[in-house]
Parts: sequence; C-alpha cells; structure tokens
Amino acid sequence: MPELFVTNFNRNFTGVSATAANVIRRQVRDFDLALVGQPLPGCPDPITLREARTLSRAAPPNRPFAIWHVRRNPEMRAGLWARDVLRLPIRLVFTSAAQRRHSAFPRWLIGRMDAVIATTEEAASFVPHVRAVVPHGADTDLFTPAQDRAAAWAALGLGGTAGIATIGRVRPEKGTDLFVDAMIRALPDLPGVTALVVGRAAREHQKFDLDLKDRVQRAGLIDRIRFVGELPATDLPALMRALSLVVQLPRYEGYGMVPLEAMASGTPFIGSRAGYFEAFSAQGRSGVIVPQEAAQAAAEATRAILSDPDRHAAMAIAAREIAERSFSARAEAAGIAHVYDLLWSDRG
Repeated sequence: MPELFVTNFNRNFTGVSATAANVIRRQVRDFDLALVGQPLPGCPDPITLREARTLSRAAPPNRPFAIWHVRRNPEMRAGLWARDVLRLPIRLVFTSAAQRRHSAFPRWLIGRMDAVIATTEEAASFVPHVRAVVPHGADTDLFTPAQDRAAAWAALGLGGTAGIATIGRVRPEKGTDLFVDAMIRALPDLPGVTALVVGRAAREHQKFDLDLKDRVQRAGLIDRIRFVGELPATDLPALMRALSLVVQLPRYEGYGMVPLEAMASGTPFIGSRAGYFEAFSAQGRSGVIVPQEAAQAAAEATRAILSDPDRHAAMAIAAREIAERSFSARAEAAGIAHVYDLLWSDRG
C-alpha cells in the first residue's frame, strides 16, 4: 500500500517533469511510492489515476493517511476531488516555483492544499500554507562531468570541436531569439564552436521558429547554429557533459533547471536575470548573469569565457562543486521529506 503518490499528468517532458523525476529517483529509496499518470525517466512504472484512488481508500500501514504530491493545476484538481469529494484519507502537498502572482483559479486551488513547498523565498511570498522553502536540485548522479569534454562532444557528431546550447521550448518567453542573436555575434570569433537550439516550437510559435532559422541563414551560419529539435530526456545527460557552455536567456523563468543540470555536468552557464539563476551563479564562479534582452552582453560573455581556457576550467570545477553542495536532488528530497513528516506527525 503506497504511502506517497506523486502525480505527473503531462505527456510532455517539461521542466516540472524533470524536477519531479529528479526527486522521485531519490524518494523511492525512502518511501513506498507510486507514480501516477505519465512515465518519467528512471522512475517506477506509473499507475492510473483510478488505480491511485483505489489504493488510497484506506490509510497505508503505520500512517494516518497517504500523501499526494502534486505540481500542476490538473493534479491539484484531481487531488481535491479525491480528498474532498471521495473523502479518501489523503493529504495534498503542492510545490510552487512561480515567482509571480498566480491567476485566480490556481490561487483557489493552492489555497486548499494541506502544505505548500516553495522553491525560493520569492516564490513563497505568492502562496499560502508554505511549510518550507526547498530549492530544486539536479540529479548529481545522473548529470556528471565528462572525463574528456572534447571526446564527448565529438561522439555526438554535431560538428565542430566544441558546443554551446540553449535548451527549452522555442518561443519568445524562453528568449530563443536572444540566444540566436547572441550566437550570430559571438561565433565569428569562436572558430570550431557549434551552437544548438534544443527544443521544439509549438504550433503557435512556428512562425517565430521559421523567422529564427531565416535569421541564421541570412547570417551565413546555418552550419554552425543548428536547430536539433526536442531530445529525449535520456539523451540530455550525454549532451550536457559534452557542452562547453549553456546559454539561457529567458524573459521569464519560474526557477530554471537547465543551468543546474549543466552545472552538475561541469558546464558553466550564461543566464539572463530571471528565475533563480543569480543564486546558481555564485557571484560569477559558475555562471555569468546578463541583463534582460541583452544579446550583445551574452555574446561578449560567451567570447570571454570560451577564449580563456583557465577561466573556463575554473568555472567548470566550481559549477560541479556548487551543484553538489547547494542544489542537489538529494538535498531537495530531504527537505520535502521533512514536510511530509510534519504532516504525518501533525506538527505542521
């Protein structure tokens, strides 16, 4: 009888999916856990929502109730139906990363959770019932540095002698256009470097995607700025450790896992002033923060880091150390477990 149900209703592998998977791979060591909904890499095979409801009809052994850990609006709705309509003996825990005021319906849902875990102090200021602030962490067992970065890059067969990437949906909010502009400025001074746009454009962003490709074509860099589409989650660790730099320039980001996974892989990053990027950068030790809408500044930072092997090597070492010490999935799982214990012991 599971004591912990973790929901994942989204078929797409998103940032929320990645953070959930990182924690679940740790939690299965400590809890009788069931994943509900869609599969996640390295996690137990999922059960259906109907099966979760059936298994939740009685409290698990030695627990007053089961916990459902939810992360999205549809998952909160399903949890509320199970708890308040079906009267199942469960409690609901929600993780909130958004660093802005939620719209009315999500606020209503969040207000009915039994406990909320915020990923940052700023995120905590926008939601009620916060029991703990627990930063997301990277899976530092899965994302690890390459023994030989150049060989790892060559094995991918993507061209050139080194790689840079931005990873995420191709859309204005993610700043994909700013990345392209930065690479158009930087790559002429960085022979051998290939830049990748990793992610897909939804239907409503197809024109945006085509405009970016046309911009690259007109710059004469079609062989050096490559749009490789969305990669399976299982391919990301190999890519991350092979890259020399990750560049994320979103106009808005709730938290942002890509720089963390890069850091765990020993890869420095450049990021816009969004999400939790500034904390990740540790005053420039592992990453460089540039202003919003600053493609030129990102280009200059790219040239500066990749043109200085000693600086790049020092940032790579610091990146891994900071990820392990301050932003690991192990630490996140421990912080979440403390909230569960508060609920089960009724001390919260």
